[in-house]
Amino acid sequence: MCATCGCSAPSSADQRLAGGRDHAHHGESDPRAPAVIRLERGVLAKNDRLADENRGWLTRRGILALNLVSSPGAGKTTLLERTIRDLGGELALHVIEGDQETDRDAERIHAAGAQVLQINTGRGCHLEAAMISQALTALDPPAGSVLFIENVGNLVCPALFDLGEHAKVVVTSVTEGDDKPVKYPHMFRASDAMVLNKIDLLPYVSFDVDRCVAHAHTVNPRLAVFEVSATRGDGLGAWYDWLRRHVAAASAREVAATVR
Repeated sequence: MCATCGCSAPSSADQRLAGGRDHAHHGESDPRAPAVIRLERGVLAKNDRLADENRGWLTRRGILALNLVSSPGAGKTTLLERTIRDLGGELALHVIEGDQETDRDAERIHAAGAQVLQINTGRGCHLEAAMISQALTALDPPAGSVLFIENVGNLVCPALFDLGEHAKVVVTSVTEGDDKPVKYPHMFRASDAMVLNKIDLLPYVSFDVDRCVAHAHTVNPRLAVFEVSATRGDGLGAWYDWLRRHVAAASAREVAATVR
């Protein structure tokens, strides 16, 4: 059982990369243990230590790592497909896909042109730093590349688990409620950017963009916001410029780490 959220996960999570299979282990706690609060803190502390190690590994190589989070169906995979097709000739893009089951999203990412590794969490509702550590070894993204981590669709638990990313990007959509940021404040507070997806559907849904953005900035005033249609292409230029700026920052971090 996951000590922090109560989800149940198998003792190993499948990782799949084209041509091979590897395994990452999801730690399990004793369900009979009475010290729930102490155990929860221990799980998160261990995760944070591993996340710091992941971040150091990525930083020393100048790799920009972004943790994409959302509720199911917001369009993370579609956004990644479009980004890979549009920027694949400019940036080296790699993806770690997190889902409970199947490798369907990994197949879509591979078809779009990026190297990808699939992590299946079973009944687990989030990725953890230990999974990412083993995925980094298997995927081995080159120096100067961009690593997208597409987390399991869930706006609760992924807010708690640092994976070693440099930024979280929360993807929401106009087919969801415009009050999502205040209903799930921890995720929006933990994120550096919000991609509001599916704006091509605005004529057909009841959704107030201004209200959603205002809610988001109430929770997190520093949140960068991008209104996009991943299918039609609206607003993607600003999203791509943000990525380019963060790639440059990752390169600067690599230089600083080398100097030290």
